[in-house]
Formats: sequence, structure tokens, C-alpha cells
Amino acid sequence: MDSSMTQQLTALKFDDPNFEVSMQRSLQEVERRLSATVAGGGRLLDESADHLRQAGGKRFRPMLTLMCAHFGEPDNDAVYKAAVAVELTHLATLYHDDVMDEAPLRRGAPSANSRWSNSVAILTGDYLFACAAQTMADLGTEAVRQQAVTLSRLVQGQINETIGPDANSDPLEWHLNVLSEKTGSLIATSAQFGAWFSGAGPDIIEAVTEFGELIGIAFQLSDDIIDVESSSGRLGKAQGTDLMEGIPTLPVLFALRGTDPAEARLRELISQPVDEADLPETLEMLRASQGMRQAREVLNDYVARSRKRVHQLPEGGPRQALSGICDYLANRTS
Repeated sequence: MDSSMTQQLTALKFDDPNFEVSMQRSLQEVERRLSATVAGGGRLLDESADHLRQAGGKRFRPMLTLMCAHFGEPDNDAVYKAAVAVELTHLATLYHDDVMDEAPLRRGAPSANSRWSNSVAILTGDYLFACAAQTMADLGTEAVRQQAVTLSRLVQGQINETIGPDANSDPLEWHLNVLSEKTGSLIATSAQFGAWFSGAGPDIIEAVTEFGELIGIAFQLSDDIIDVESSSGRLGKAQGTDLMEGIPTLPVLFALRGTDPAEARLRELISQPVDEADLPETLEMLRASQGMRQAREVLNDYVARSRKRVHQLPEGGPRQALSGICDYLANRTS
């Protein structure tokens, strides 16, 4: 089991040792299947497609699929196929994201576009989408339809983030909707597939799907806050990157709509991409701002709503693990 999986599991608390052993074994099986699925495209595609998989990552989406499968029959082969498909979809989006962002690094390693070229990175992402579609085809028409709906939402979220809100839209509502589409959609489907293909009941499927959507948004809101609050910046991304790139995160959006005269200088700085020379001053003021407190309140609300859904699930190891994700987000600092 690679270190990223171990770290992700140990960040959660497992009272049920049998559940923990089952999760470790299942994650190893998903990793084996991921490697086998992306192989066979030829030398360059094999190398580029396996590039990000080998770079690690949290494997949060397949892990959530496997967790939610424990509300039914977790060793159903369809569960493993679904877990592989959602991770392949996620990896494919990362290749495309790196091209759009012109990112030199991904997970601490050279991005595919910097190691090869934009063309290779785009085609590799397309190849991974195709691999995900082939895997989903084995799971039936309804599963393929749900995957298509999810991918449509994901792309819409990315486009809406790129164009930004129009004059008639509330920037805060726009931002939350972007997070729901861009991130929450696939995480919700990951949870849904786990419960669905394990044979869990409809009430459980509904609860874990909404949990996935909410917790996905919460993860991104947490990123918004960490980009400002963390003294060292989060792993793989320099502190204040969003500010310097002019990306309107939740604390910035709240601060921009503030009216406190004492924060006029802050509003001036964040109304445009922040110069590197002004970054320390901007971070210091933003950390102490009312906008940061409001952003933290919104994050806490999403975590609380996620917990409410978890409490509707049957007691046991799976429910406790999902509750642990809420605990992790509530206390996350990096």
C-alpha cells in the first residue's frame, strides 16, 4: 500500500479493525486495477497516462466509493469498477487542468504538459476519459448516464469558473455553484456508486450522495481558507497563489463586499491580482478580516450539513469513517 493511501486512512479514526483491514485491501485492489486499466495504449500513452497515478494523491474519490460500499456488499466487482472509473475521470481532469493553468508541477512532480507537451497532456486526459467510459460500460446504461451527467456538470463548473459571474449574478452564489459542479459532482457520484453497486437501499444511496456533494464543496472551501491561513501554504501550492493569480476565493469575495473603512486598504489590494511585493501585507490583513471569519462560518455550515447526513446512516464502521472525514475537514490546516 503506497504512503498516500496510508496517510489518508490514518488521518481518519477507525474503531472497527475489520473495516480498516477491508479498506486497506480494497484500496490495494483499486490501485492494481488502475495500473492495469491505463496500460496498453502504446509506449508514450502508457508512460504519460501512468505519470500522475504514480505521483500519488489521496485517492479520495475511490476511497469514498469503497467506504460507502460497506453499507451493502463491499466486495462486489462492480464496486471496484466504479471506484476505478471515478479515479480515472478525476485524473483525466487533472491533465487538462494543468494545461489550462500552465502548471509546471502536480503533486510535487513535473506535470505532464511540462514533461512532454500540452498536446500530449490533453490527449492523455482524453485517453483516461475513454478508459473510464470503457469501465463504466460494464456497469450498465444507468451508470453510464450518471457518469455522463457528472462529467457534464464538472465541465460546466470549469467553464463557469473560467468566465466568471456576469453583472446580474451574485459572485458568492456563483463561486459556491462552481464548487458544487466542478468538485462536488464527482465526489457525490463516487459515494453514490459505492452504495448503489453494493446493493444498499435507496435511503442510504440518497444520504451518501448528498454527503458527497456537501463534503466536496467543503474541501474546496477549506482550500480557499488554507491558501490564506496556512503559514507555509498547502502541499504542492505556494501560499497566496490564488491571490496573486486574482482567483476570487471565498474569503476574498466576502472581504470585497465589506464596508468597514478599516479594511479599505485590503479591498484595494484584492480588487486585482496581488503583486508579490504586497502579498505579506495582504495575507496579514485578510487573515484578520471579517471576510475570513465569514468564510470559516460557511465552511463550518457545510461540514455541519455533511454530519447531518452521516447521522442518518446506520451505525458502524462506514458511518464512523464518514464522520471522520467531517472531523478532518473541521480541523484541517494543510
